[in-house]
Amino acid sequence: MGVFFNDLKKICTGRIRHFQDERLITHLLIDSRKLVNYRGAIFFAIEGTQHDGHDFIAEVFRKGIRQFIVAKQDAVYKDVMQESNVLEVTNVIDAIQAITGDHRRQYQIPVIAITGSNGKTIVKEWLSQLLGMTHKVVKSPKSYNSQVGVPLSVWQITDSDEFGIFEAGISQSGEMDNLEKVIQPTIGILTNLGPAHDQGFKSMEDKAEEKLKLFRHCNKVIYCCDHERVVVAIEKFKKTNPGVECISWSLSGRDSNYNFSVDTNYIAWNGIELAFKFPDYTSQENLIHCIVTYLELGMNLNSLQQAVSLLEPVNMRLELKRGINGCYLIDDSYNNDLASLEIALDFMAQQGGQRKKTLILSDILQANRNKEELYGAVSDLLGERGVDELIGIGAEISSQKETFQIKSTFYPETRAFINALSAHQFDNKSLLIKGARPFAFEQIVNQLQEKIHGTRLEVDINALTENLNYYRSLIIPGCCLMVMVKALAYGGGSYEIANVLQYHRVDYLAVAYVDEGIELRKKGITLPIMVMNVSHESFIHLNSYNLEPEIYSVSQLNRFIGAFEGLKMPMIHLKIDSGMHRLGFSNNDIDDLIAILKGHPGIDVASIFTHLSASEDEGKDNFTILQVESYQAVYDKIGSAINRQPLKHVLNSSGISRFPKYHLDMVRLGIGLYGIDPDPEMQEHLQEVSTLKTSISQIKEIERGESVGYGRAFVAQKPTTIATLAIGYADGYDRRFGNGVGKVIVDGKMAKVVGNICMDMTMVDVTGIDAREGDEVIVFGTELSVKSLADSIGTIPYEILTNVGNRVKRVFHIS
Repeated sequence: MGVFFNDLKKICTGRIRHFQDERLITHLLIDSRKLVNYRGAIFFAIEGTQHDGHDFIAEVFRKGIRQFIVAKQDAVYKDVMQESNVLEVTNVIDAIQAITGDHRRQYQIPVIAITGSNGKTIVKEWLSQLLGMTHKVVKSPKSYNSQVGVPLSVWQITDSDEFGIFEAGISQSGEMDNLEKVIQPTIGILTNLGPAHDQGFKSMEDKAEEKLKLFRHCNKVIYCCDHERVVVAIEKFKKTNPGVECISWSLSGRDSNYNFSVDTNYIAWNGIELAFKFPDYTSQENLIHCIVTYLELGMNLNSLQQAVSLLEPVNMRLELKRGINGCYLIDDSYNNDLASLEIALDFMAQQGGQRKKTLILSDILQANRNKEELYGAVSDLLGERGVDELIGIGAEISSQKETFQIKSTFYPETRAFINALSAHQFDNKSLLIKGARPFAFEQIVNQLQEKIHGTRLEVDINALTENLNYYRSLIIPGCCLMVMVKALAYGGGSYEIANVLQYHRVDYLAVAYVDEGIELRKKGITLPIMVMNVSHESFIHLNSYNLEPEIYSVSQLNRFIGAFEGLKMPMIHLKIDSGMHRLGFSNNDIDDLIAILKGHPGIDVASIFTHLSASEDEGKDNFTILQVESYQAVYDKIGSAINRQPLKHVLNSSGISRFPKYHLDMVRLGIGLYGIDPDPEMQEHLQEVSTLKTSISQIKEIERGESVGYGRAFVAQKPTTIATLAIGYADGYDRRFGNGVGKVIVDGKMAKVVGNICMDMTMVDVTGIDAREGDEVIVFGTELSVKSLADSIGTIPYEILTNVGNRVKRVFHIS
């Protein structure tokens, strides 16, 4: 299924300003900083509040994109028109919604739409976990619920998906009509109705009516009838939409389709008990929405208990951080409606233990209520949740100081509070920091957060994207791309990098172990993930998190089949040993492998692949060719026997550039993504992605004959200036860099390591360098490459990157 450029004129009611050639649309682009240089990519020049996409058309064109949807006169893009496909429309956001709505109509799968004031993302994530145990589920990445986020989410639907789950959020009247046409849901879930985004509507009733427009063509709508606002809205909805079945549930004994009861560790209805591990009411409500939906979909009741027991917490915007003086910070800096305050207070109650509880709260801007009523409700909530102290920031909350019955202090703006920090005793407390964006509460978090280790690994996302696009430009048309994100994505940070790769729609990710895949799934990564080392004990988690194992031996395959007896098996990837002699089916195993596959037709083989021993080494090319020929013979034998043609892939980063005739169906990009290739010509096209920085803790002057560090390994031959750096072998700075082997950059100059590397510190000679305590020091980066460091101690760049310790903070840059 798909859509071609010429189809867009009718879909979007647009005018083709120039037609260069026909292309299948594969990638939707909205951000000039995050482009995929792919033949099927199309750029939408969206006019936003901060930036106008039309201003970036020339830049996008220079980066290789040749298809555009625009809304302004051709003077803006005349320079690119003669070489591009250009469609002019009235409104670009309407166009992206129309295209994805057309894409959605091509798939006849159940699609669940979730809306409400709170809980949308949690319900979506939990429901996808429940259904994902046995089915392929496509869902919104994290909180993609906006006018552009929803289309980008729906565009993910593919032929293999069995369920879609998308959340939809609105901030003003008129928006939900658009999202309904994109999602076209068959089942709806209304989580609740609260004050979030009230300012965009005439009334709560107006907002409720707008939200329920999402469900006008659904078969069913699921809701909790314990909330009076919800019941009133649903009753009105029923009158205008009699064909939609409204399914109610209750925890309070109201007349409903499902009546539930809860205890501290179970949810029950009709004599059936489901154990769960989320004791707060909000989590219970979110979970019951999922359970009712699961049942209404006709799913297997017997598997529900196991599915519920495997549910994991969803990481939302609330972040728990260590603070000064033994405090813990709950950072909810940019979220301050009344309903989310209740959620955050519940979270603080769970995390705080016996600590005193302090709330730092700004004016609540997203609420259509009078001040007295609003802050009276806040005061009641703080009393109910046992908050000990309130610090209010803003003119509005300060004007209601008499409303609060607990210890309270008020400031007109954020800077005034920061200036008065010394007047507050922040010792061993739980601090909830909750504010609207205009109050810039990140300044407060910065002041109260525990100071982190001075060493950090900076990852340049722009450079990583440029490398990705360069490799894509080398790949033959139609070839898929798998990217390795094992070992913290070569030290850079698995989730953050996987998120970028997902945005750029690579075809597969690969991790080393199941727990790495689970962590990516929990954080919103939806791309297919191959797991290269799966233990018998880990098989149980594969379906729950939609992970695809590499199978490399007959015994492992038999254990895999046994683990999924009576259950749907996840797709697998077969690894062939063509000469690496590490993991993989050898030639002697192939007949047994074929017999097992033919005897178990439920096994779905996604790919058959091998690993080349020396694709980077020109002197071993004959062996590489023999490996590929051996693999191809095995692939043909298996494919013929099972009458299927799974994906073929043999090449890693080095092989992509050196062996284009072996690109086959897919290639695997690893360390090349991070800017490292052994071929000097190839290296010229790549950008360094990672920079490791530390700082100078102390500077000392020593005299001739004095020694430095353990074992007196360095003895000064003349007066010397020594700088002690906040990095050691516990951070991944190898001990082999000691005693003059390693070098760092201080003030733009090379400084040699002296003495032995310590666990947490390294000493360098800064004689003659303008160095001061606290100065930044570059351990590796553009000025001092990872490859040069690796060469100096006789290792490879992989080891340098993957050795960077977990306690080193990762910082991600987008320039």
